[in-house]
Amino acid sequence: MALLEVQEIFYRAGGRSILDGLSLRLEVGEVHALIGANGTGKSTLACLVMGCGGHRPAGGQILFKGRRIDDLAIHERARLGIAMAWQEPARFEGLSVREYLTLKNKQADAAALLTMVGLDARRNLDRMVDRSLSGGERKRIELASVLALKPRLAILDEPDSGIDMLSTQDIIEVISAFRRDGAAVLLITHREEIASIANRASQICAGRIICTGAPQMVADHYKNRKCLVCDGRECGDERT
Repeated sequence: MALLEVQEIFYRAGGRSILDGLSLRLEVGEVHALIGANGTGKSTLACLVMGCGGHRPAGGQILFKGRRIDDLAIHERARLGIAMAWQEPARFEGLSVREYLTLKNKQADAAALLTMVGLDARRNLDRMVDRSLSGGERKRIELASVLALKPRLAILDEPDSGIDMLSTQDIIEVISAFRRDGAAVLLITHREEIASIANRASQICAGRIICTGAPQMVADHYKNRKCLVCDGRECGDERT
């Protein structure tokens, strides 16, 4: 049984089709990269899987461990083991990094979590989660907080989650930490070098998955047909 199955999902917003019968499958423990130009529906798919912002598909269904979840609230999906890195990195005045990382899991090893995301625990555990942290530090701490939840599925939307504040090597190390912890990762990225560490990759175009396979093959397919902004037509569609 797949961990996540997105089956023939349709979604419309602002009078236009965003997802048009999209299907995607992630296995347990798999890192799956999703590649596509701006406007193809990558972030919309992430929101539909997480259930954030009241996103609900107009058609199709989303299954997690065989259970249909597209009607569940975001907190119910979180309880099932789905977590997502948000666009704005954490900032909580008066709360230490140690306290932040153990808010939802009192047993979490805050020092180990910081080490997993490349931060020195001794220097950072007692710092405040406020403006004194750089954007990159806050993003690492937020990713550590996602690791603390021990999710079955972590959704990392690079353009919208702020992980593009981190270097390629930093992101690779964070994804490796999720992988060691047994989590599957849906990695939404525009960087081919990051996608290369995935087990599999898919290219999204005009709201559909048009190519799935080995990361390098999918990256080459994307590169050869690359556009900056999706015009609503699939790659190779010669219709006017």
